[in-house]
Amino acid sequence: MNSRSLLAAATIFLGCPAFAAYASDQWLPVRETSLEMRAGSPLDFSSILPNETIDAGHRLIAGPNGQLAFAEAPEKPVRMLCASLAWSPASGGFPDHDGADRYARQLALHGYNIARLHFTDASLMFGRQEDFDFDPETLDRIHYLLAALKRNGIHWIVDGLSSPRGAHGGYDDRWDANGDLKLLLHFDEEAFAHWTMLQQKFLARVNPYTGVAPIRDDALALVILANENGIEFDAVVHDRPGKPPYDAALAAPFNHWLAKRYPSTEALAEAWGDLEDDERLEAASVKLPADRYADSPRMRDLQAFITEVERSSAARMSKTLRDLGYRGLISTYNNWPTVQTGLSRRDLEAVTMNTYHDWVGGYSPGSALLQTSSIADNVNYVRMIAAARWLGKPFVVSEYDHLFWNRYRYEAGLVMPAYAALQGWDVLCRHGHGPITLAYGEPYPHKKAMLPYAIALDPIARAGETLAALVYRRGDVATSGITIPFAVHGEEDLGEDMQAREPEQLTDLALVGRIGLKRSDPSRLDIGVAQPRTQNSADILAEFRDIGILPAGNATDVESGLYESDTGEIVLQRAAGQLRVSTPLTEAAAFSSLREPIDLGVLRIERSDGNALVALSALDAPATLADSRRFLLIFATDAQNTGMIFRDSEEKFIEDFGSLPVLIRRGEVDLRLSRTAGKWKLSPVGLDGTVRPAVENGKGAISFRLSNHTPGGPTTYFLLELED
Repeated sequence: MNSRSLLAAATIFLGCPAFAAYASDQWLPVRETSLEMRAGSPLDFSSILPNETIDAGHRLIAGPNGQLAFAEAPEKPVRMLCASLAWSPASGGFPDHDGADRYARQLALHGYNIARLHFTDASLMFGRQEDFDFDPETLDRIHYLLAALKRNGIHWIVDGLSSPRGAHGGYDDRWDANGDLKLLLHFDEEAFAHWTMLQQKFLARVNPYTGVAPIRDDALALVILANENGIEFDAVVHDRPGKPPYDAALAAPFNHWLAKRYPSTEALAEAWGDLEDDERLEAASVKLPADRYADSPRMRDLQAFITEVERSSAARMSKTLRDLGYRGLISTYNNWPTVQTGLSRRDLEAVTMNTYHDWVGGYSPGSALLQTSSIADNVNYVRMIAAARWLGKPFVVSEYDHLFWNRYRYEAGLVMPAYAALQGWDVLCRHGHGPITLAYGEPYPHKKAMLPYAIALDPIARAGETLAALVYRRGDVATSGITIPFAVHGEEDLGEDMQAREPEQLTDLALVGRIGLKRSDPSRLDIGVAQPRTQNSADILAEFRDIGILPAGNATDVESGLYESDTGEIVLQRAAGQLRVSTPLTEAAAFSSLREPIDLGVLRIERSDGNALVALSALDAPATLADSRRFLLIFATDAQNTGMIFRDSEEKFIEDFGSLPVLIRRGEVDLRLSRTAGKWKLSPVGLDGTVRPAVENGKGAISFRLSNHTPGGPTTYFLLELED
């Protein structure tokens, strides 16, 4: 994401009056305390989406077409729905043995089949004063949790390094952006040795509950060498007023690199045209750029230098893991979709990417977001990472979210899983402290109210994750039948702008078909986006229609902001603020306005009193919506905390997050199905999966007004049952 946007989002807005978040009659308090789902609930997907026993045959590998597959069936791609486990003491830390058993089982019931452990280094070293002096109880809990996940058929993704403090003792800011270990990993032997020792002492240590070290365990599918460790991104994170944009640690290596590329100062001056009098290549006194936003030949060469360093660094760290016996996939540089970082990722075995809509910089009063819809910008946060993918490699969304308290975040539950399925991505991980919680009211600072990056407490995010299990993991949305490569030649693709990325007028192709980077001969490209990027998507799609790659009836109209996938299953209408999905097993719509009914096929949304997500999914698969007898109906509006206070009437700047109970915004929609039944009934399903007494029933035509204000309290789930 653009660093200027990051800084703007985090700017503190002072001197404004406080605004209460809601009118009490429009916000309904959640009544559930326990959220532990019983087996057999309509929200129990363990029979719909069973997890395989993890063994040598079910080790995850890159199949011949570059998609994740099990070792015993390399030709058959598998989709992995990921549980983000980014616990800290503020969110309760790693659970005890009983809690781990219950939690892992709940993850399986919810449809998760892989988990990412994030900031384990910080948890292991919390409160420790000596290097590598892991807290023994935390280490035991992590080991036990890994074993519990494996028993439930849930694979693992692990960061080799999350905290910039690594395993150094004596720090109390391990979850902050302080520390320079991620940068020094690329240049400093002592830092590299520290990272290596961390892998030896954690990943290569035998887990007493599995009998094997995690690094040799069939459950370990992917290691991210270091989270978000790109050199330019690290520099932006550490940018401060009055401080040079680039760390002095880069100066000597950069000069050494320049000396190998240019024979003399005079040759460098001719190439750059802006050398100062005291800059001499022979004296290694060439300066780093003084402004990261000033385009120049100097900046172009810095990008080429960074790319070479990052590729070499990733190869060196990968070899370390291989020497320790690791056989799984390896990735790194999992954020920022710039041209430069794309080149750094080209040799990786798998590509991992993080992306956010309406990013939030923190929890302190004055923290801000933009309060915008993702559909309004053609889901740019999805398109950005789609263009960072390298075709022919597994693609993992290691983090994404449409963050609380954005009022349009119901969109994420349809936007990301639908387009991830269309793109054929391999792993989808919505980021948070944890994707579920066993109960409301836990006595930890980050569990006392909904917060950004805390999706487990948010009924809207949880409804989206439920839908993702069906739309994405079950495969309700099909993968595109067309692939649109973006040609990459190499270093010659770099320009003078460090922040350059794939143009938005081309990344919108991801809303129609699969896109990704592909090495290409500079002289030719049969089908796709050529280099340099002088084309536009409208012309490319017109060509695709002419030669029959795209169906002639495809409704995409780039100028008006209408995009239909090549499969015909997904339609985005920017002007209307709507995303529609129509498949045999799920029909759904996310909408910021409903000026006229939405007809999805079986489901027709005739009226709504506000913006929302509505989805209907068949529960009797392989029976479809046309012949199933049981359906899960999702209706998600918005949710806030009790007593939430903002500094402005548009609810962009937070003053106080408030407290539990969570409040769900009251809403109603009028729905009609193109089905009839001898008898039918509609029953609310609690957030814990409990089926409550029916609130609607009838015979023949199926039509009703759906309200989330039910006798048992507000909910986002309903069970529709039909009888002959």
